[in-house]
Amino acid sequence: MTELLERLKQRKVVQWSLAYAAFAFALLQGLDIVAQQFGWPDGARRGITIVLLIGFFVTLVLAWYHGERGAQRVDGTELLILALLLAIGGGVLWRVAPGTHDVTPPSGTGAAGAAKTDAATTAESADEKSIAVLPLANTSGDPDNEYFSDGLSEELISVLGKIPDLKTIGRSSSFHFKNSKDDSRTIGERLGVMNLLEGSVRKQGDRVRIVVDLIKAADGRELWSETYNRELKDIFAIQSEIATAVVEQLKLKLLGTPQRLYATPETVNVAAHNALLQGQYFARRFTEADQRKSLVYLEEAVRIDPNYGLAHAYLSRSWRSLGAAFLLAPAEIDAAYAHARESAQAALRLAPDLAEAHLAVGWVRITPDIDLPGAEIEFRRAAALAPHDARMLQAFGYLLAALGNTDEAEKMNQQAIDIDPFLVGAYLNRARNQMARRQLDAAEATLRKILELQSDTSHVYAYLAIVDLQRGDAAAASRDAALEAPGFWHDYAVTLAQQAQGDAAAAEAALATFVTSYGHGGPYQVAVVYAFRKEPDQLFKWLDNAYAERDSGLTQLMVTPFLLDYRTDPRFAAFARKLKIDVSSSSQTAIIR
Repeated sequence: MTELLERLKQRKVVQWSLAYAAFAFALLQGLDIVAQQFGWPDGARRGITIVLLIGFFVTLVLAWYHGERGAQRVDGTELLILALLLAIGGGVLWRVAPGTHDVTPPSGTGAAGAAKTDAATTAESADEKSIAVLPLANTSGDPDNEYFSDGLSEELISVLGKIPDLKTIGRSSSFHFKNSKDDSRTIGERLGVMNLLEGSVRKQGDRVRIVVDLIKAADGRELWSETYNRELKDIFAIQSEIATAVVEQLKLKLLGTPQRLYATPETVNVAAHNALLQGQYFARRFTEADQRKSLVYLEEAVRIDPNYGLAHAYLSRSWRSLGAAFLLAPAEIDAAYAHARESAQAALRLAPDLAEAHLAVGWVRITPDIDLPGAEIEFRRAAALAPHDARMLQAFGYLLAALGNTDEAEKMNQQAIDIDPFLVGAYLNRARNQMARRQLDAAEATLRKILELQSDTSHVYAYLAIVDLQRGDAAAASRDAALEAPGFWHDYAVTLAQQAQGDAAAAEAALATFVTSYGHGGPYQVAVVYAFRKEPDQLFKWLDNAYAERDSGLTQLMVTPFLLDYRTDPRFAAFARKLKIDVSSSSQTAIIR
């Protein structure tokens, strides 16, 4: 050791290392001050530290070779010392350089192991210019005020989502963590963001108190916080002030350049806006009772402010949902669709540049109009007006699949998932496309993913039963069908599965019961059962019934297993032409103009 120290002194390694350490320390202190002033991301500072560490070991090597003894011949001991220095340097870099040592597969297998891998990958790839708005907590003590805190959260998501350089997670994913006990790091990793906006809303009488905090997801460190105590009549001013303050902070902290951005409400009437928020709240719960509640509030919104384009758009969507998903009596369905069309046209007339207006018109074009090319125009326009709104991209992906263009549809699905990684509708779109292509393992994985995200999602077990039937596994189909929640999709899945059990009498009885119950209201699914039974005459008869009823299931023609088995049948092409789809030339269908 004495000899080693003497050699290090002779070569001035100790002097050089101390001088370099002092220099690096001073430089890092100065850069830390500059980084805080200009909002440098943590990645930049980490990169500079790594460079300085590399420089330290380079300095040691250079000092060794160019010390006092000059270019003297290196003996075995000196080579050993040099190797030791390089090994130490490599070991340090191995520990501090992000991602360089994560080569061991994660512990655990299956979904749990995959989840750990996904979380680690997300954490490493999260962009500094990214944020999720977590649902603001309702602290008023009145559960009936939940709609207000949820509505304000959504409006903040919408405002921040308009900033091109800022990745803002969509509503479905952010609201997945409503009332969650997960810490900020876990939420940030799962959503793939570096920053979270959270807070609370207390609405009492004509007063509102809003607390907003911007925090660093990795460690929960607070970047900015503000409390707003105002009268409820100033709600629009509050929204603009919060949006402006939040965006200025984000631009300063994340993007480098302050920018003022104001929330621009579609109405200035507080009562109309409040009714809209209540209507949205019930519409998203998607039961017949809640849809009817949403209609009451949305009708009130447009009564108070007849020029409220956004309220007309949401009113159209609720009427259409009621007609397409819940009503069975023909007169009720026709009336619901008539209201939906009228409200959609009003929305577009009042707000021609509103994405929601074009979306409402597009859904009416699909059902009841059965005008898929017309719907494509509207959905494409909605996606162009709101390119960072996952709902618009999801709807466009749904429409493209209806036209048979599953390649472009999947691109839209992926874009929607990138913005809103827990958006169940986009995964349902993907699963349907995968089933149509007989990518059965992938389809099952997608459907299982949906159950992880939202275990009570409708259709999922019915679709799993269809995947089972595509595989020829009748027992699995029966098990999965039984797991679907009671109602139409349960009965449909059970009826389909029964056809494969080998009991002809039971299969016939199940089909007869289904036809009696849903022959009106579900003729498209009756057609699918007959397709599975290999009875084409009945299949095309029921498809004609579905067209006559303007069945919303017709949008699934180009992605429905069992029906696609008849793709080469001239009757299939003739029927597709009613939907203005040409299936005669190739697997990628062309729209008839």
